[in-house]
Amino acid sequence: MQVSKCIGTLLLWVAGLVFVFAGINDNDPYLVPLRGTGNLVLVAASIAVVFMLVRRAAWRRRIWAGRLLVVLWCLPPLATLASHGVLEVRRHRVLRTDPVLARSLGQHFVVGYRSFDEVAPLVEKGFIAGIYVTRRNVAGRTADALKAEIAALQARRRAAGLPPLMVATDQEGGIVSHLAPPLTRLPALASLAELAPDERKAKAEEFGRIHGRELASLGINLNFAPVLDLRPDAKHNQLDFNTLTSQRAISDDPAEVSAIAGAYIHGLESAGVSATVKHFPGLGRVRADTHHFSADLDTPVGELEATDWRPFRDVLSTSGARLMVGHVAVSALDPGRPASHSKAVVDGLIRKTWNYQGIVMTDDLVMGAIYQHDVCTAVVEALNAGVDLLLVAYDGLQFYRLFACATDAAAGGGLDTAMLRESETRLRHAQLID
Repeated sequence: MQVSKCIGTLLLWVAGLVFVFAGINDNDPYLVPLRGTGNLVLVAASIAVVFMLVRRAAWRRRIWAGRLLVVLWCLPPLATLASHGVLEVRRHRVLRTDPVLARSLGQHFVVGYRSFDEVAPLVEKGFIAGIYVTRRNVAGRTADALKAEIAALQARRRAAGLPPLMVATDQEGGIVSHLAPPLTRLPALASLAELAPDERKAKAEEFGRIHGRELASLGINLNFAPVLDLRPDAKHNQLDFNTLTSQRAISDDPAEVSAIAGAYIHGLESAGVSATVKHFPGLGRVRADTHHFSADLDTPVGELEATDWRPFRDVLSTSGARLMVGHVAVSALDPGRPASHSKAVVDGLIRKTWNYQGIVMTDDLVMGAIYQHDVCTAVVEALNAGVDLLLVAYDGLQFYRLFACATDAAAGGGLDTAMLRESETRLRHAQLID
């Protein structure tokens, strides 16, 4: 009996510490599933445990451990409340940004969201250039409901005298078909590699037309597809639980990737939807999953140009596609700094060596490879490197933290105004801003 009582007390200590940790880090992207109902459960459970301990006279015991345990279980609700307070203060501070500065910096942000009321103020005040629509926005809803929501946001932009909203999604086909249902679930482009060359190109273009037509019918004008990473061996990275490159990549043959991706983009663009090729500098050789960990690409540039980078150069030179840059460091160009905010990669390689003057955007800045490090530095360095759009997809509430990073840098003279002017020119040329 005494042993079971000791074990129970130990478990209460461990659980209490876990609850406190969860409360303190409530704003962390990894704890998104705990928000809302999860927070209510955490608070209710903490109160219930405190009530139980008090009833069992733990507070009145003379030994300090009993009293300390009661205090410990009082902390999770307070920690959760403090986290919410930090978020609200940050939100209030951002929304009070000077309107001119807000629009100047806001044209560089694309943000995911969970509700209309959450994102509407950012849309109509010019704090963001676009929204990212995904599975959570269609769960339990019809296509018409989503279409009406997007139309309402666009109407608010027009009423405020702002340029049309960029509306983006991930609709690659295969395992990444975030809007299917209600849209048609198509196979991955990789499934076309077994067809004859002419047939695969025709089918890829048909897939692009279907995706483009359906997305355009909802008011979506930008698709984060296709994937141009070369396909790795299926056993290359058995700890890749999120990116799943081996299932999403078209082929391990650069020429085949270029042909299929190019045809798909042509179909997509014919419906008035822009493509975004990803994830430069390529994830085929990378062993770490950048959703959680830092990653390096140690291959010589010459070899990368001949293989992994060939599809990117082929497609970007023959289409109007945007380029998404991932959070992988190219060791030969800028060791230790992810390509998504590397000036050597974005301005040096992509802009100057390749002479690509289209839109460059980051992969989601909420991913662990960036967010769990110095995310403020990443935001500033990305803008100064010539990145045009910063993506905050998985956890849209992190926008307030990242936007504050940008405004602080602007106030301290930390942003390269020449780079920002060049980016604004590119955005205007691409008709993404007024």
